[in-house]
Amino acid sequence: MDGTETRQRRAEELGLRYALSIGKLPRVSEDGPLSVPESQRVSPKLLGTELSRETALSIGLQGKKLRAFSCELTRSPYGVFPETAFTVTCQIMVPLLLSGLGMMTAGLVMNTIQHWPVFMEVKDLLTLVPPLVGLKGNLEMTLASRLSTAANTGQIDDPREQHRVISSNLALVQVQATVVGFLAAMAALLLGALSRGELDFEKVELLCASSVITAFLAAFALDSRYLTPLVCIGLMALTPVWVLIAKKNPPIMKILKFGWFPIILAMMISSFGGLILNKTISKEQYKGMAIFTPIICGVGGNLVAIQTSRISTYLHMWSTPGVLPLWMKKFWPNPCSAFCTSEINSMSARVLLFLVIPGHLIFLYVIYLVEGHSVPNSKTFVVFYLLAGLIQVTILLYLAEVMARLTWHQALDPDNHCIPYLTGLGDLLGTGLLALCFLISWLLSEAELDGILELASGPP
Repeated sequence: MDGTETRQRRAEELGLRYALSIGKLPRVSEDGPLSVPESQRVSPKLLGTELSRETALSIGLQGKKLRAFSCELTRSPYGVFPETAFTVTCQIMVPLLLSGLGMMTAGLVMNTIQHWPVFMEVKDLLTLVPPLVGLKGNLEMTLASRLSTAANTGQIDDPREQHRVISSNLALVQVQATVVGFLAAMAALLLGALSRGELDFEKVELLCASSVITAFLAAFALDSRYLTPLVCIGLMALTPVWVLIAKKNPPIMKILKFGWFPIILAMMISSFGGLILNKTISKEQYKGMAIFTPIICGVGGNLVAIQTSRISTYLHMWSTPGVLPLWMKKFWPNPCSAFCTSEINSMSARVLLFLVIPGHLIFLYVIYLVEGHSVPNSKTFVVFYLLAGLIQVTILLYLAEVMARLTWHQALDPDNHCIPYLTGLGDLLGTGLLALCFLISWLLSEAELDGILELASGPP
């Protein structure tokens, strides 16, 4: 029927905290009770088989008059999403392992190419590694989270809408990648200048090219006077094309105008992790740093991005920007409530935290099989490495809960404003804690060696 609208809300949003079931209410109009023909009755739009058993609220309007209203509300013991810890684990395990294998491969490649002449000559290229790796958190993970929220809230059910939303989002990512890649090169130059006390302008073109394509292509073009500036100019020239595509979607255009601060600040945070890598990678006591850096940074970033995306979708489905649900009113929740309650986001945080140790153990095992001679093989290092990964993810998951609440209270989208900060912080925490693991392991091994030498040189 023309002018008919259907909306769904959960019981808690309507102020009903307990199980409730309401049958069809009397149909009304301005003239009193009115019966609506069967052809004009409104049935609720179900969001899924499991979810339909939780909520069903339909409102029938003819013009500006209320013609029909029916409501069935119940409360699920699992919260909004009828998921168990086992279900969440099965969904996350395979993508986590595949991404971890990819990051492990990247670490093995970086361990090899760190000795190439280009990396020996231009040390600032190593500073670019964490911020460029972090771009997948700043851009690709943010993109995935936006599309996940759009899919779960029914925004892309229409195939034509799917094409418009996806193409505009991809164009947005292209613009952001070009600009942030260029800024990452500038940040690497400035950090290198601060640490060395001088600014090397001769390497500006190389750093810009490597930040927007890859360090490999930049290394190939190291001796070319014309290729590197042409690469930079060519990629920057494509930016207006991506902007035109992004303009098809007004929400994406809003992000393009006002969403730069999170990704730029996150890139700067990651750059400090790159500075730590640059200062430690060539020292003997940090042997293997190049292999483990992408892994520990990537695992932490992946897990916190998953949790942030889930919280964001939860808020988009059952609340309004600027208004937090009653059970999420505290901006700084008790850490125990973030991990130890039956609430759906707390359950997923526990699952993600429990995956840290098994995931890292699998990656460690593969690394020792493939490149065992290039990494520390002591049990002390393994223990401290696993502890570092656990500390990193625990901090990130708690901050995800806090930042999602703060940004939603400010009517900001956590998909766009939380994930970049958290992945950038994950890069910094991961690189810093990893360097600390290598240092502690080296100090303990040196102390143990000194003790053995003292015993060997003692009196007979």
